Amino acid sequence: MIKPDPSLALPETLGRLHFVGIGGSGMSGIARMFFARGYTVTGSDRSDSAAVQALRDLGITVHIGHHARYAEQADTLVVTGALWADNPEYQEALRRGLPVLHRSQALKWLVRGERLVAVAGAHGKSTSTGMLVSALRSRDLDPSFVNGAVIQGTGTSADWGAGDLFVVEADESDGSFLLYDVAVALITNIDTDHLDHYGDEASLEGAFETFAAGARELLVLSADDPATRRLAERRLDAGSTVPVLTFGESPDADVRLMAIAESGPIWYRLAIDGEEFSGELAIPGRHNALNAAGVVAVLVGLGIAPGDAVGALDGFAGTQRRFEAHGLADGVLLYDDYAHHPTEVAAALQTARSVVGDGRVIAIHQPHLYSRTKAMASKFAEVYERGADHTVVLDVYGAREDPIPGVTGALVAERFVDASLVDYRPDWHQAANRIAEIARPGDIVMTLSCGDVYRIIPHVRSAIEAREPRAVRP
Repeated sequence: MIKPDPSLALPETLGRLHFVGIGGSGMSGIARMFFARGYTVTGSDRSDSAAVQALRDLGITVHIGHHARYAEQADTLVVTGALWADNPEYQEALRRGLPVLHRSQALKWLVRGERLVAVAGAHGKSTSTGMLVSALRSRDLDPSFVNGAVIQGTGTSADWGAGDLFVVEADESDGSFLLYDVAVALITNIDTDHLDHYGDEASLEGAFETFAAGARELLVLSADDPATRRLAERRLDAGSTVPVLTFGESPDADVRLMAIAESGPIWYRLAIDGEEFSGELAIPGRHNALNAAGVVAVLVGLGIAPGDAVGALDGFAGTQRRFEAHGLADGVLLYDDYAHHPTEVAAALQTARSVVGDGRVIAIHQPHLYSRTKAMASKFAEVYERGADHTVVLDVYGAREDPIPGVTGALVAERFVDASLVDYRPDWHQAANRIAEIARPGDIVMTLSCGDVYRIIPHVRSAIEAREPRAVRP
């Protein structure tokens, strides 16, 4: 894993840029932004994908696989944090003495001098960023943006706008959110995660405090989250003059969520400055009403009237890989979600439950990271056993980590109290066949992970459509 070096002085000029791991959600957006500004951009990735094809459609050369020769014409190398140090393109850049920028540093270079709105938090970052971009666009403020997921309605995860705001999803996983010069900061929540980087919860919380302290114009925080409440109190004790707005269901929230209707698309009511305003999203999920409250708080803090701020979110259609529908297979609804932490999984399963009606929720869990699986196996099992009717567990998607001996998907499956509610199927063909055995018309089958688990959906579809009617068990 390659982490950003906060002490690295960014070069004045970048020349020709080569992105290693260009197909990633963050990398592809940044590459697109540089290309739109006239830079020569090339890239490589370990496999083909829709994101890679979209870049090719723009005219960007993308190689599949990695080889030193792909970086021979580059002046600057941009790398993802999931890259291993033995990558041949990375090694070629070191051999030639080229500047090597972590993707967050490339983004920092890109947003120099911009009025930056940064969205951070353990959960809800991509959706909140998408909401904020969509709302600002609906008010004709036309922000530039780089998000970690494609925003429905825009067809892209990144774009240049004509307005004076630049909205970014700020990643806390490796501390890179501390690199940016932030005007407005939104922190959705703080939850225990990424301790492989921070070491302990105190250091994680301290990083968020540093991020919050950097906001020059406005700080927006959850009023429901104990860690963000502590952060707000410390900002007050420090004598900060930067305005702080809070949101959530707590009685003292500045933007208070008063009511939510969860059956189908979310309807919600907010109280702001003694008045109440109602809004409706085109997506389900109670957590999305909370995301909307946070975004409304940002909009109000930017000077938009409360009623206009709520109205700007009406009809928001979500972001890719966040409870994203993938159609039907023999009456079985197929969904994918990016959830990879127990808190996120619980919210995703609750959303599925609100949509499925009398049907069942069948989850396909791909553990993400060996360290997270080892630390949270019991919690994952508890959440899936409580929230899903049946769970099929795949093997660990290691991403940026080396394997840890003894840590596989079985670690999660073995923690279920009722073993009849779970299957460990590391082989994807067997996993798809198992889903086909148990899924009935009206059920939801949902993949959950920030790995590549969505790629199993075509296999599940084929297995369901190929089954004999008698193969469906009660």
